[in-house]
Amino acid sequence: MSYQPTWNGRSGYGGKRKHLLRKILLILLCMGMFLFGALEIVIALHDGTNVVGEPDVMVIFGCQVKPDGPSILLRDRLDTALNYLEDHPDMTVVVTGGKGDDEHISEAQCMYNYLTEHGVNGENIYMEDQSRNTWQNANYTLDLLIQNGYDITDDVILVSSGFHLSRIEMLWDRARAARLPNETYNDQYVSTLDAPVSHFPSAVQMFFREPLALVKSFVFDR
Repeated sequence: MSYQPTWNGRSGYGGKRKHLLRKILLILLCMGMFLFGALEIVIALHDGTNVVGEPDVMVIFGCQVKPDGPSILLRDRLDTALNYLEDHPDMTVVVTGGKGDDEHISEAQCMYNYLTEHGVNGENIYMEDQSRNTWQNANYTLDLLIQNGYDITDDVILVSSGFHLSRIEMLWDRARAARLPNETYNDQYVSTLDAPVSHFPSAVQMFFREPLALVKSFVFDR
């Protein structure tokens, strides 16, 4: 009976390669978790109501429209805006959001309907109903304000869900800076209203989705 070795140089090399691959995957996993955690911290730092100065314009960012009206997330944003408008009834309001493929009306139109049904003067509301994402929301809204004679260096208040505010502030500042000389740029004029997220499944979904969206917007939305 001949002796058969259980190890040779080739199989040993294969084992080392597998071990190295596992180490690389573990390092990448740890780096990914660290980056995810860092992004969640950035989002959390911007997650909150912060009103500075005396905003002249309110911008409400859209969300999904259901057949029977605004989705829960969108209604949360609108109710937050309504609470603020009770003490500022003459404020100019911009509702921003186009019509998705699965929506029967634009998000802007849905928001306009909801606000006017709850007592807001429709003459104070502008509708930006062409945008399909947050970057377009910011750009089209700024263009609309300029076209209607507003000074985009004046105070403004941005309304959305808390998880969304860090990305909104970044893209709003970026879009505004592109329309202004550098010497007049000042991001201190931006206020935010943090709408609660009363739909728990959406809160969980956005916890995982928003860090990826923040990276995507930081890199590509320019």
